[in-house]
Amino acid sequence: MPTQATFDPIAAFRLDGQVAIVTGASAGLGRRFARVLHAAGATVVVAARRGDALEALADELGDRIVPVATDLLLEDDRRHLIDAAVTAGAGRLDVLVNNAGISWIGPAEQESSQDWARAIELNLTAPFRLCQLAFEPMRASGGGAIVNISSILGLVGGTPVKQAGYCASKGGLVNLTRELGAQWARKGIRVNGIAPGWFRSEMTEAMWGDESSEAYVQRGAPMGREGAEHELDGALLFLTSSASTYVVGQTLAVDGGWTIT
Repeated sequence: MPTQATFDPIAAFRLDGQVAIVTGASAGLGRRFARVLHAAGATVVVAARRGDALEALADELGDRIVPVATDLLLEDDRRHLIDAAVTAGAGRLDVLVNNAGISWIGPAEQESSQDWARAIELNLTAPFRLCQLAFEPMRASGGGAIVNISSILGLVGGTPVKQAGYCASKGGLVNLTRELGAQWARKGIRVNGIAPGWFRSEMTEAMWGDESSEAYVQRGAPMGREGAEHELDGALLFLTSSASTYVVGQTLAVDGGWTIT
């Protein structure tokens, strides 16, 4: 047993020497996730379609940021991303954060088959394929942690913000997280998720500054406000680090109480 002088529970949240992937890292929550994992000591492979934004992040943070321009709708790009991370880690891969996503907003009867298919492909199929591709490198590294970024709209309905494909894909991601967690727990790979509530991001940009939209968020969240950027940091570090080694298949709602009412 450690003495009180050496006891350091905060050390469990460190990621020193680990290699992590964050998708959708060019802006918003994904960019913040990359910064958090980097600050915790990880080498972070950042992926998004906008390579210039990734390069800017790498210039800002310096060492241990590896930008990989990636279109997650393309299978070859998914494979290339995993290969690039394994190369950056000299053979190891420890953390995968599936954050990239897309939404089409409008009545379900008007959602085209193309918009539906795009939401399912990017929000559900791409995370599944990245999990599959990361499986063997993580096993070879002695285990790993996967965090799927879902949404409160994967736990409850979205109306009056109507987005059937988004809700369906994020709900599917919640249950995929459960199933992969159950299948891979004894293989050393923990799969969990985060369901953010209403946060300011590119996807929700149109809401902020609109009086009725802001009132909707304030009314629906028991805390009476949207989330601040830093309020996802703790959940991310918990689920990606050894602080959560007995947690598997869970999706943690960080939503100011939205889903409890």
